[in-house]
Amino acid sequence: MIDVLFISSKTFPISAVADTVRRLGDEGARAVYAGSVSDKWMDEVVANAGFAETHHLPRANKRPAVQLPAGEQVWRRSRSDRWLRSRARRADVLVALDDAAVYTVWQLAQRNRTAKAVYGFAPALNAVRALNRAGGAPRHGVFAPPARLVLRGIGRAVRELPASVERVLTPRPVMRRSIGPKLWRTVLRLPGLPDALRARLGRRVAESMYWAGRPSGGAYALGLAAAKIGDTELKANLLDEAVKKEFRRGVPPEQTDQAVEALLALADERYATGRYEEAAVSLNRALVVGFHRVTHIDQLSSALAEDPAKFVKPFHRSTALQAVMTPRGRLRPPAAAPTDRPLRLLVTTSANDNFLGHILDRYRAHPDVEVRYLDMAAQQSLKRVTGSDWRVVQERMGGDKAYAEAVEGLMRPYLDWADTVFVDWCVGPVAMLNAIDPGDTRIVVRLHSYEAFTRWPQMMDFSRVDDLVFVADHVRDMVVAQTPQLRGPHAPEMHVLHNAMQLSGFAREKTPDARFNLGLVGVSQVAKDPLWAVEVLELLRAQDERYRLILVGGDMNSGTSRATKKYRDRMERVLAPLTESGAVLRLGPTDDVEGKLADIGFILSSSVREGSHNGLMEGAASGAVPVVRDWPFYAGKAHSARTLYPEGWVVDSPEAAAQRVLESNATEESWQDDAKLASEHALSTWDWSVVSADFDRLFLGDR
Repeated sequence: MIDVLFISSKTFPISAVADTVRRLGDEGARAVYAGSVSDKWMDEVVANAGFAETHHLPRANKRPAVQLPAGEQVWRRSRSDRWLRSRARRADVLVALDDAAVYTVWQLAQRNRTAKAVYGFAPALNAVRALNRAGGAPRHGVFAPPARLVLRGIGRAVRELPASVERVLTPRPVMRRSIGPKLWRTVLRLPGLPDALRARLGRRVAESMYWAGRPSGGAYALGLAAAKIGDTELKANLLDEAVKKEFRRGVPPEQTDQAVEALLALADERYATGRYEEAAVSLNRALVVGFHRVTHIDQLSSALAEDPAKFVKPFHRSTALQAVMTPRGRLRPPAAAPTDRPLRLLVTTSANDNFLGHILDRYRAHPDVEVRYLDMAAQQSLKRVTGSDWRVVQERMGGDKAYAEAVEGLMRPYLDWADTVFVDWCVGPVAMLNAIDPGDTRIVVRLHSYEAFTRWPQMMDFSRVDDLVFVADHVRDMVVAQTPQLRGPHAPEMHVLHNAMQLSGFAREKTPDARFNLGLVGVSQVAKDPLWAVEVLELLRAQDERYRLILVGGDMNSGTSRATKKYRDRMERVLAPLTESGAVLRLGPTDDVEGKLADIGFILSSSVREGSHNGLMEGAASGAVPVVRDWPFYAGKAHSARTLYPEGWVVDSPEAAAQRVLESNATEESWQDDAKLASEHALSTWDWSVVSADFDRLFLGDR
């Protein structure tokens, strides 16, 4: 005998249930009923429905729960009912006859692992027939969560579900269990749902998953719904919502590729119909999502670094981005440097002047150069136009003349004065300047390592840049690989110039214990990966406990991103016992790096990526022996840490790093010899006294 328990909180057609009960009897099933209904209605059920047993469920909560959805209220007042629990324990099929009964059926199904839980008359009959085909009712075990729940029948009813019923089916307890998400994945995959309804359900499920503490499931639900939606804008919006949630958690979203594809499709659709402002917003958002710092900057690996050309292919198929990347060129070439007066050099950046100090000092004192300095972040009008990234995109599409006019009014006086403009950092200010023709002024831009992992190279008009300066060959290779303009006839002249560093002051006598001190200068970014240096330290201390690690510089800012906070938290857990024991010294920010380096005998570069790593170069100049990780973002490529630094400095692993330290430190004399060679190389290659000649040639030519 197969036992079937029907539950309802509302009335239902007696004729329909009577027919179902009769057909269940023909299949060898016994049907019983429990309802939270009126006495009058229950009398009609008893008289006409044909159930073997009927039972009245409570109709009012002892303690009102007006804030709970109807389904949870039904369960709350029925969960202690002995008759209901007894029949549910031995039931083979549990049937919800209305929306508000679904949650009670789900709760009972958790306690009867073998029971099938369904919604509706036809699914109940189908469940009994399936049991008969399988050999009859299964043996009952203990109450526990089932492997499946209310799957059949939901698809037919979901079109009519109001928001209140969706809440019944997505409460926190349900969504915390595996059964809740499984149920809704089935619903979200159903064919034939209207796009608006599928989107609404996807958002509701996602909201419940976030509320239940399963945020990745929320993003998955939005992606699942979006995959079945044909409307371009709705699909893009859903996927954008999914990735935003994940980025806020500091997690690279699994839906990134889907979101980028949808946003690009939306941008192309809008661009094709002349809706340039909307197209610009969508395209800019696609670029932000694809090149997000959580995915590329605050992680220890990046698909962009692995294969730049492959990574950007989906972007470059976009007709909207193709319009943005079309070179416009300049009306006339830059004028030659004057010979009858000093060169007028405008040096500009936006807030970050960390690498400009020595350059400004040199050319302010140079008799053949007149310098003006412009920090665009210091002027509100300039800060506004450099921060309007989507307007940059819209202007490039041909749909924002007002933006170009604003830039013209703000920047033309500077361009009319300057012979050469040197813009440090290839970010917003360069894209803004691209909006207008530079006249006969020469435009020189310097691109550091950071920009290579952002959307900015995709937004530039490099045909309006005359010289593009990179800080290292491997950075140039990566940017050129991802930027078609830099491989075409309109590409600017490209140079590789080391950063301006005054290294001569770092060559100081080391303290007696320095040869057992490892140093890491700069730990403020995830890319510095100081935990790699800790691995090296632990390997060395297994051989000799005199080794220590000295960390110089400010800590990571946990507010930068959730991804940064995650790394910082992990780092703090690892460093705490080592700091307490004295194996690690954290010196924090300092204005006297030269003095701190006197205590350091080995300078580490533990980073996953760098442009040139100034801290390592300063350490080498001080006479610390360099130990450089083969930066994973560039390892194995034509240019990398191995081509930037002398042979022997670069290692593949913490084990190889520890071995280099032990070999160099075999005797004090061998350590001193290696330290002397490192200092000589640093001072003869990277000191400003050497590098300044390269900048003179860049700005002044043979003058």
